Amino acid sequence: MRNIDFDCRVIEMKNITKKFGEFVANDNINLTVHKGEIHALLGENGAGKSTLMNILYGLYHPTSGEIHIKGERANITDPNIAIKKGIGMVHQHFMLVEPFTVAENIVLGMEPTVFMGKMDMKKAVADVEEISKKYGLHVNPNDKIYDISVGMQQRVEILKALYRGAEILILDEPTAVLTPQEIKELIGIMRNLTEQGKTIIIITHKLKEIKEAADYCTIIRRGKHIDTIKVEDTTETELAAKMVGREVSFKVNKEDKEKGEVVLKIEDLIVKDNRNIEAVRGLSLEVYAGEILGIAGVDGNGQTELIEALTGLRAIESGKVTVNGIDISNKSPREIITNKMSSIPEDRQKRGLVLDYTVAENMILENYQKNPFAKKGILNKNAINGFAKKLVKKFDIRPEDETIKARTLSGGNQQKVIIAREVTNDPDILIAAQPTRGLDVGAIEFVHKSLVEQRDKNKAVLLVSLELDEVMNVSDRIAVIYEGNIVGIIDAKDADENTLGLMMAGGGNKGEK
Repeated sequence: MRNIDFDCRVIEMKNITKKFGEFVANDNINLTVHKGEIHALLGENGAGKSTLMNILYGLYHPTSGEIHIKGERANITDPNIAIKKGIGMVHQHFMLVEPFTVAENIVLGMEPTVFMGKMDMKKAVADVEEISKKYGLHVNPNDKIYDISVGMQQRVEILKALYRGAEILILDEPTAVLTPQEIKELIGIMRNLTEQGKTIIIITHKLKEIKEAADYCTIIRRGKHIDTIKVEDTTETELAAKMVGREVSFKVNKEDKEKGEVVLKIEDLIVKDNRNIEAVRGLSLEVYAGEILGIAGVDGNGQTELIEALTGLRAIESGKVTVNGIDISNKSPREIITNKMSSIPEDRQKRGLVLDYTVAENMILENYQKNPFAKKGILNKNAINGFAKKLVKKFDIRPEDETIKARTLSGGNQQKVIIAREVTNDPDILIAAQPTRGLDVGAIEFVHKSLVEQRDKNKAVLLVSLELDEVMNVSDRIAVIYEGNIVGIIDAKDADENTLGLMMAGGGNKGEK
């Protein structure tokens, strides 16, 4: 247990209720956090965690209840007041200006100035260097945001809050898009910050990281406070059961199955990245009916460019892609979908959904022109909503309202909308790119079952994931990608972390090719 000051309650949220119309997002929740503590807020996607923290940060106003900061009642009506109270928040989707430098982003709105209000860039850089050194968050102040890694961008967001005097840091899903190494670094950063007197709340559903990082954990389920637990006194299994309300299986159950004919065939594929450099270099691969082929690899080894080339979002320089023997190389996304390929994109908000469309409208994005959804070019709203209503119920999408906008759903429920749409298209090949990124254990269990169901229906599934446990647990065969090529393929039953880790680092070819 770290040096927690139990005599100093830096945050007390008392009987917080938040309603959106008739929907109760937070139902009479109480939360207490002490100085120097790392406190995890655990819950399923859509449980109300982010809503509660958005209330603390002043983005939402509670329907009822009180907030006390260091023993004094606080009326936090907007983020500026929260910042003055020493509260900083790092959102799941970063709020950075990509063409700006690291220093420009950190001081934005509080820029040091010289004559006539002109920004003093030299002092801004010096201030950023000083604060980054103080907190052990090393960044290059002159780097452009679009040139740095996601993990480094997160450091910038944390420094931005610290620059504004934050004593209490709220981190919303801080590890959702980080590599395993970046996650370890972040946990070290959090511990270092608490040793310097900061208090941290992490909104998460990653049980392993709660056990590694947090002192206490508050569990919320469907908007209600379930329990607050001392983390060292509990287990991941107990946390998962409290979060979901039932026992959760961490193992994917699937029967042995004979694979069928080749569905997806990739031959000598070459694809360039945004810098016009070859990211996929002569890659060849076959995916069979009735199997899940997982692609394992360290991020940045051509996975994104491969997926975009297969789904018609990036040009293929040379090589060939066929589905059931039909050449789909450089075809449009619609032609590719017509040829029985569906995909779960790695960025659900940018590639998978139109956020300002309703759930129902998103469900028929790929088939809106077909009967019964349209007749003579006019959309049939009743048919669209009726179709979506059935899928919302079947796939347990919450809230059960097909007429709300997709942006109002949690990440897990947004993912369920995409999966419902894609598998309902009855594809012969389903490409699942980072399908469980940012999801809770209950949603992960659902996604894995959905992939196995496709495989058991004799469909081919190509799983691309940075989560090695996921690839090993779900796949029938595992292909390892390194520097844009497949360096080896092994049976999942024969796979272990050491073997795959060596291959992922370019340590020689293993297994079948």
